[in-house]
Amino acid sequence: MGIGIQCRMWLLGLSLLLFSAPLHAQAPAEGAPPEPTSMAELLDLVRTGFEVERLENKQREEEFVRRRADQESLLAEAEADLARQEERSQRLEEDYNENEQQIGVREEQLTERLGQLGELFGVVRQVSTDTSGQIWDSLTSSQLGPRRDLLERLGRSKELPSTADLEALWFELQREMVEQGKVVRYPAKVLTINGDIEEREVIRVGPFAAISNGRYLLWETQDQHLRELTRQPPSRYLSTVARFESAKSGFADLAVDPSRGALLNALTDTPGVTERINQGGYVGYVIISLGIFAVIIGLFRWIVIAVVGRKVAFQRKRDKPSLGNPLGRVLNIYEENRDLDPEVLELKIDEVVMKESAKLTRLLWLIKVVSVVSPLLGLLGTVTGMIQTFQAITLFGAGDPKMMAGGISEALVTTMLGLTVAIPLVLLHAVLANNTKRIIETLDEQSAGLIATRAEQASV
Repeated sequence: MGIGIQCRMWLLGLSLLLFSAPLHAQAPAEGAPPEPTSMAELLDLVRTGFEVERLENKQREEEFVRRRADQESLLAEAEADLARQEERSQRLEEDYNENEQQIGVREEQLTERLGQLGELFGVVRQVSTDTSGQIWDSLTSSQLGPRRDLLERLGRSKELPSTADLEALWFELQREMVEQGKVVRYPAKVLTINGDIEEREVIRVGPFAAISNGRYLLWETQDQHLRELTRQPPSRYLSTVARFESAKSGFADLAVDPSRGALLNALTDTPGVTERINQGGYVGYVIISLGIFAVIIGLFRWIVIAVVGRKVAFQRKRDKPSLGNPLGRVLNIYEENRDLDPEVLELKIDEVVMKESAKLTRLLWLIKVVSVVSPLLGLLGTVTGMIQTFQAITLFGAGDPKMMAGGISEALVTTMLGLTVAIPLVLLHAVLANNTKRIIETLDEQSAGLIATRAEQASV
């Protein structure tokens, strides 16, 4: 038995030596116990270590026993606090339920006491919302400035409006009605076509029109400022602006837009005469060129025929022939050939009448041809325009009408131009042909009378 204990002690010492070997390889720490040099010293060190460990364990046990009582007291305090909190929670829940009942009762009392004030509140909110939108879009805001804050606040409010708010709402409604019935001059900032903002004198005609420097202005609701129209309405409307600006009192004419901008925008978007012609394309230019050329010739021939007709009428009243008109030249042939045989004289006179008729009907065929060709060119433009339209439909589909507008415009404009040119030319040709025919009939009548007179003389 003693031998076994001794062997275990030797093994324990050997294990301590093995575990402490890496520490011996390093420098000894400051305050560390001296290294054993024999088995007896090693045994003393082991015994000392056991004693120290036993003391530390004993201290831990005593500390644990001492703190056990503290833990029980802490647990008791925690349980007491939990009970107090549960009691407080139950009390708060009872108060909450009681307050909920009181709130319901108070709301019923509030609704009952409000009576017609509740309806007033709804009316005020609705009127404020509607007025806010109208004032935002109204031209009077260019003079009076922004007034939306009060109206938007009343429109979103969930409380009864105060007396001051009701008075302010009434004032804005009354002021808007009064200003819409005025024609006033006032300085305002205007956005020009070049993108600059200028301070100008603006004339506002109620909520319908604003003008400055002879041009119409448009009220931009998004940016809340006046701007010049990139394109002014037609001259029959624009011509009234200058006279209205120069008037200082009394009444003056001015074209106004009762739709507050919609009609003005529509007029500016409507293409003018030049733009309409440009929509006709090359076919339209050809039709117009031919029409102008034919009209010039027609007017020239009208003047010539009118002058000749007056000369012929004057010649009929005279006995002496004049070489300055067709009838005079016919009569001159008769006077120079009185002694000829009636048949020969008839041939000479017919020759002169034919020459004079050819002079009178000169270039009338051209007017007739242009009057016939113009509708055909219009039909050609219609065909080319529809081809262009169907090409746009093939490429882009029929979902966007603007893609087809170019071809349709060309088709319609060329047809219009063809008819516009053809109808006046047909009338002009008819008038010229009728006047020419009347002169030629006069020549035939006079020539027949001359031949008959000569035949009577020859028979006698």
